[in-house]
Amino acid sequence: MAVTISAAMVGALKAKTGAGLMDCKKALVEANGDEAAAIVLLREKGLAVAAKKQDRIAADGLVAILSEGDTVAMVEVNSETDFVAKNETFVEFVQGVLRTILSEKPATLEALNACKFDGTEFTVEETVKDKTYTINEKISIRRFCVVNGLTSTYIHGKGVTGVIVKFEADDAAKNNPGFAEFAKNIALQIGAYPTPYLDRESVPASVLEEERKIVEEQIKNDPKNASKPAAVIEKMAVGKLGKFYEQNCLLDMDYVKDDSMTVGKYVEATAKQFGGSIKVVGFERYEKGEGIEKREDDLGAEVAKMLAK
Repeated sequence: MAVTISAAMVGALKAKTGAGLMDCKKALVEANGDEAAAIVLLREKGLAVAAKKQDRIAADGLVAILSEGDTVAMVEVNSETDFVAKNETFVEFVQGVLRTILSEKPATLEALNACKFDGTEFTVEETVKDKTYTINEKISIRRFCVVNGLTSTYIHGKGVTGVIVKFEADDAAKNNPGFAEFAKNIALQIGAYPTPYLDRESVPASVLEEERKIVEEQIKNDPKNASKPAAVIEKMAVGKLGKFYEQNCLLDMDYVKDDSMTVGKYVEATAKQFGGSIKVVGFERYEKGEGIEKREDDLGAEVAKMLAK
């Protein structure tokens, strides 16, 4: 008597083997619902491959953004190669992840992995394993964020960099026909010039103190300052911190389209032009693969290894 193969049975087998959903179902049908026998079948066919890829480095991929009303989600999904990142199956998977984030509103990556993937009975974690098998590369969701409110977004280089900027603005400003272009200019600025902090108040005291010490040491090492008292050197160091703010705080940076003013001055000038008030309250910036150490392949060694077999 044939056993009815349920989605739960398929999901359980997939979770254990990392094989594709359809392959799991076929194996269970062939094994008449016997999971142990189905696992043997999958292994014999060489389909239990996803687990073997987990030690690989996935530093490519793409960053993507999706909006729904006043809510915007951004995610970074990694693959091993740029070739796969351009694959339609991979791109659609990333969009599915974004739809899942917007509908399920998970607070953490762990919670996201436990969510049902958009339009399916399988979890995000199970679907990631499925894509690892079907695409034949390690696939991993690295990070995501959700921003609510008045925003502008920017994607550079078909998923190389993603930006979400959040604003506070009164009706006179946000209803002005030029507001969208202004907001996009701020997003472009952040995309072009990565900066860790919004403004001076956002810089942690510990970071500022460390920078002040570095500047002080630089001043002390200058022979011209050898005879100056410590109090004077300290004041000089505080004065030189302006350069640090210009390089690390968005509102203190030169505005990319007009370096005669800072980004902060551009915001002020635009608000005045619109006859209202505008404030940049925060931003998120993802760059694919940032901070991931990429493996350097030695082609000669790989060829020698193959010939030695």
